[in-house]
Amino acid sequence: MKKQFFKILAKINKLILPSFTKKELDISKASKFQLAIIGWRAYVTINSL
Repeated sequence: MKKQFFKILAKINKLILPSFTKKELDISKASKFQLAIIGWRAYVTINSL
């Protein structure tokens, strides 16, 4: 049940949230908000696997 929820959430994140790897964002120059988005996406991805 939990894994299913995170898989759906990962698909929603992919549609809504920006991809910083495609924009070639430098992590050292990222703002706090961008770092929060990166962290959230990583958390969801890890839990969906």
